[in-house]
Amino acid sequence: MEVCYCYDGSLEGFLTCVFDAYQYKEWPLAFRTFDEPSTLWEERSVETDLEKARRVLVGLTKKVAPRAAILVRHGFLTCLEERELTLFRFLRFCLRHGPPALSALAAPDVGPLLTAVRQAEHEAHLLTGFLRFSDKGGVLVGEIEPKNRVLSLLRPHFCNRFHEASFFIYDRTHREALFYQPGRWAISPVEDFQMAVPGDEERKFRAL
Repeated sequence: MEVCYCYDGSLEGFLTCVFDAYQYKEWPLAFRTFDEPSTLWEERSVETDLEKARRVLVGLTKKVAPRAAILVRHGFLTCLEERELTLFRFLRFCLRHGPPALSALAAPDVGPLLTAVRQAEHEAHLLTGFLRFSDKGGVLVGEIEPKNRVLSLLRPHFCNRFHEASFFIYDRTHREALFYQPGRWAISPVEDFQMAVPGDEERKFRAL
């Protein structure tokens, strides 16, 4: 059946789509979020189910390897074109072939995802060294414009580095932000944010 799966845009929503596709024994030709234009195919609306999403990742971990589940999580953060379709094909390949799937670097259902994940992880690694913060009333504030949605990859580094501080990292590309207070964090949509102009003292420190 030529079908497009519609979901809420979250990782858990996509994994629910994967679960339902196996349940209904149909392989979607496309995915779209609820706020994107409709397609010409028959469409199936999928409501996010956290238990279904968990079962997909647990099954992937047991049948293939923990790394496979990490690749799906990180792959969902990439700017890869037709990201969901690429992830779905990767999942099918892994569940069909088991652990050897991760070594099939030249396979068309594996290679593109591995390349995209490497690029996202590399981008996040560079930002851990280049991101600069400004002190705004006791809160550290920084902004980035990454190609990939790297906030969740940056979170462990900065939450450990500034575990006693409060900070805010704004992703201008994807209009979302990482908020942190000691012991608590969240990644939430932020429609717009304008960084205040740095004062004289901060400009001197930046010059150093």
